[in-house]
Amino acid sequence: MTKIIAAITGVQGYVPEEVLTNADLAKIVDTTDEWIISRTGIKERRILRGEGQGTSVMGAEAVRKLLEKTNTKPEEVDLLICATVTPDHFFPSTANLICDKVGISFNASYDIAAACSGFLNALVTGAMFIESGRYKKVIVVGADKMSAIVDYTDRSTCVLFGDGAGAVMLEPSSDGLGLQDFILKSDGSGASHLIQKGGGSAYPPTHETIDNKWHHIHQEGQAVFKFAVTRMADVSAEIMERNNLSGDDVAFLVPHQANKRIIDATANRMGVGPEKVMLNIHKYGNTTAATIPLCLWDYESQLKKGDNLILAAFGGGFTWGSVYLKWAY
Repeated sequence: MTKIIAAITGVQGYVPEEVLTNADLAKIVDTTDEWIISRTGIKERRILRGEGQGTSVMGAEAVRKLLEKTNTKPEEVDLLICATVTPDHFFPSTANLICDKVGISFNASYDIAAACSGFLNALVTGAMFIESGRYKKVIVVGADKMSAIVDYTDRSTCVLFGDGAGAVMLEPSSDGLGLQDFILKSDGSGASHLIQKGGGSAYPPTHETIDNKWHHIHQEGQAVFKFAVTRMADVSAEIMERNNLSGDDVAFLVPHQANKRIIDATANRMGVGPEKVMLNIHKYGNTTAATIPLCLWDYESQLKKGDNLILAAFGGGFTWGSVYLKWAY
């Protein structure tokens, strides 16, 4: 019996129209365009404005266009998973809201929260449903409105993040193309280094939590950088070794877009040249769970059927992982 493999059969992205440049940020905090670019590789990022405009708005736009692109009717979708750490509300889930916005009714939908590794976790989860034979069409969304939790008086974090969403369609493949292997890891001892401390059940909203800015991103940059450089590079090299792949065999590294130096270190460890690294951090900044699907969207025209892709991410918590897939179209 032919093994069923989950393959990506379509990809779509969405970013808000408003652009926030390094020059704009230099008017708010003590920073410069040169300082930001040299340390992060970021030139600008997109920002979603408007009362009541949450992550689901961007996710729905990406999904709506994905349905059109793949000629899929909303009722044909069996499951929608949304990876996000900036949900519109704690409940209902952002996935639930996206489904309602695009006309997907009475299906399964839920959120996954694994910070910047969220899309990989959601992708693997969706793939398992396809491979089980239970579902035929699964949409995986990575979407975050990071501007909602950024402290724009903290120059160490406000320059890093932007808003955006990306979505992929997963369907069964019997020709060997699709998701080949994955490694997902986590280490909760890193929580204090990258965290949004307030707003949950441990520290619900109070005047104190708001005054202490616990509802914003707290990041200890050096500690996170140190962990990210080693973990993301290690897991990418590991998945290549496990599948007997060399740098020559890889068409593209699809890395989480947090910091250009982390991306370069991962590519070097894999033996992959810069021409094989998907990069859009200069345009969007770190959009957390949206970075990897946005990369696939930006580079879609350069991908060929059968291409070997290595997806890699590192996020708060800590979470990290890598996925090896063969492009299916």
